[in-house]
Amino acid sequence: MFGKLMGPGGGAARGMVVVLCYLAMLLAGALGQPAFFAVAGTLAVCGEFAMVKWSAPSEVLLTKVGLTGPYRQLTRDLASVLLVVAAVRPDSVSVAWLMVLVASVWVIAVLAGALNSIIDRRNAISVLVRNIDFGPVRLAPRPPSWAADIAGGRLTLLNIVLVPGALVAAATDDVAPVLIVAGVAVSVAAVVGLAVAATWLRGRSTGQPSPLPKVQHWLDVHQPEVALYFAGPAKDVYQANMWLAPTEALERPAVVLMRSREAIDALADTRLPVICVPAGVNFMNLDLSSIRATLYAANVGANIHMLREPGTKHVFVGHGDSDKQASVNPYSKVYDEVWVAGMAGRERYERAAVGVRDEAIVEIGRPQLAGVQTFGSEAVDRLFTVLYAPTWEGWLDDDPYHTSLMLMGERIVRDLLEIRPAVRLIYKPHPLTGSRSKEAEAVHKRMVGLIRAAGGDPAATSLDGSRHLVVTGRVPALYDCFNQTDLLISDVSSVVSDFVQSQRPYVVANPGGLPDDEFRQENPTARAAYLLSSDCGELEKILGLTRAGDDPMAEARRELKTYLLGPGEPNAMVRFQAEIARLCD
Repeated sequence: MFGKLMGPGGGAARGMVVVLCYLAMLLAGALGQPAFFAVAGTLAVCGEFAMVKWSAPSEVLLTKVGLTGPYRQLTRDLASVLLVVAAVRPDSVSVAWLMVLVASVWVIAVLAGALNSIIDRRNAISVLVRNIDFGPVRLAPRPPSWAADIAGGRLTLLNIVLVPGALVAAATDDVAPVLIVAGVAVSVAAVVGLAVAATWLRGRSTGQPSPLPKVQHWLDVHQPEVALYFAGPAKDVYQANMWLAPTEALERPAVVLMRSREAIDALADTRLPVICVPAGVNFMNLDLSSIRATLYAANVGANIHMLREPGTKHVFVGHGDSDKQASVNPYSKVYDEVWVAGMAGRERYERAAVGVRDEAIVEIGRPQLAGVQTFGSEAVDRLFTVLYAPTWEGWLDDDPYHTSLMLMGERIVRDLLEIRPAVRLIYKPHPLTGSRSKEAEAVHKRMVGLIRAAGGDPAATSLDGSRHLVVTGRVPALYDCFNQTDLLISDVSSVVSDFVQSQRPYVVANPGGLPDDEFRQENPTARAAYLLSSDCGELEKILGLTRAGDDPMAEARRELKTYLLGPGEPNAMVRFQAEIARLCD
C-alpha cells in the first residue's frame, strides 16, 4: 500500500491523505483535543510541504478540485482558532482579538498582492526584441525581492505559526501564546505590505509606455517579407533553431516572430531581427501585411494568431523528417503548403491519409545540412567515433519502443566503452529526454555516470580531443557532432534522415524486435541501416564491418539519400530560396 502511495501513480492518493489530515485538524480543533490536533496538524503541515516539493501532480489535482493553497491555509487557521476556543475557552474580547489578528494577515496579503500586480503592470513587458534598437526603457521602481516574492497568497503562510501557538495555548490553558504568535505574523505581514505600498506610491508617475507602436513602426519601415514563426515553449526552441541559418541566408528581408518570453531567451544566436509578443491580443493588433510567407516549425495552438493573417502564405516546415507519427500530424491541413525534404515525406503523408493534399506538398530538401561533411573513417587520423543520439520518450504512455534509451541505452553505452580496440563515444540525447518520464531521466543519468567513470566529459562544450563526451547543450550542435562521427546509433527519428546526408554508416535500434524486413517496411529511413535488437548482440559485428571499410549498406545509403532528402542538384538551399521567392512574388 505504501508503495502505491509513493509510486508514480499515487498522486491522487497522496492528495487525499493531505485532505484527510486537514479534516482531522478541523475535527480535533472543534472537539478541543490537543493531542489529536498535534498529530493531525503535524501530518498536514509536513504533508503540505512534502507534496509541494516532491509531488507536484498531487497539488495540481487538489487545485483542480478547488482545494488551492490559500484554502488549505484557511483550514489550518480555522482549526487553530477552534482548538483555542474549545480547549482554552477564552473570554469574548480575547477571541475577538485573535480573529482580528488572523484576519489582518489575510487582508494585508490581499492588498499587498493587488498593489504588487499593479506595479507589475506598470512594467509589463508586452514585447521583447533582439537585433532591434528601441532606445532606453524607463521602468517603474519595484519592491524589494523579499517583499515582491511573497506578496499575495504566499503571505498568508505566516499564519502557520498559529498551529504551534494554539497547541501551546491549549497545553497551558492560556490564550496569550497564540495571541503573541498571531501578533508576530501580523507584524511581519505589515512590514511586507508597507514595503510594497511604499513602492507603489513612489512609482505612480513612472513606467514605460507600450512598445507596440515602436514595433509597428519598425515593421512599417523594414517591410519583412518572410517570417519564421515559433509559438512553442523554451524546451522546444530547438525546433526553431534549426531554421535560423537557412532563414538568415534568404535574399528576402526576414523576421523571427515568437510568443514566449522564456523561448526568446533560449533561442540560438542569430543575426535576424526577433520580435516576441506573448499576449495574443497584442500580437493580433500588429499589422503584418508586408509578410508574404510564414514558416511554422511546430504545430501549437497559438499558431492560430498568425494563421488568421489573410495576406501571407502559411507553410509548415516542421523540425525534421522522420517516420514517427508526429511527422504526419492532421493539424498540417490548416497550412497552405507543407514542405518536406524529399519523396519520402510526400509518400508518408499519402500513406497516413490525414487530409493533406498532394498538391500542397513541396519537396525542398534540408537546407540545414549544407555543412554536413561526407567522409569515411579512413579519411581522418583519429579514433573511430560512434555517436549515440536516441530520441526522447515521446508523449504516449503505450509506446515502450519509441526510444531505445530505456530498454537499450545503458547496454549500448557500456558495450561501446568496453569494446576493444577502443572507440570514442559521443552521447547526445534528445533535448526533451526525461521531461515526461522519470524512468528515462534516471537511465540518462546512469549513462552519464558510466561515461564520467570511463574518464569522459559529462558536460562537453567542445568536440576537441579524444575523450568520450556527453553533449546536452546547444553547443556543440548536432550537425557538428555528425562531422566527428564514423558510425551513428539512433532511433526512428529525423536524426537518422539528416545523418544520411553524410553517407556514413548508421544503426537504427529495433527495441520491439520486429523482423528486419517488416521494420524496414514500416520505417523507410531504416532501409539502409544496420539494425540493432534489444540485446545489442549485433553491435560488435557492425563495428567490425564499418571499421574495416567492409560496408555492405553503402550503395543502399546512396539510393536512400535521394529518396529521403531529394536530389543533390539543385542543392537544398537553392530550392528553398526559389520556393520562398515564388511565394513572395
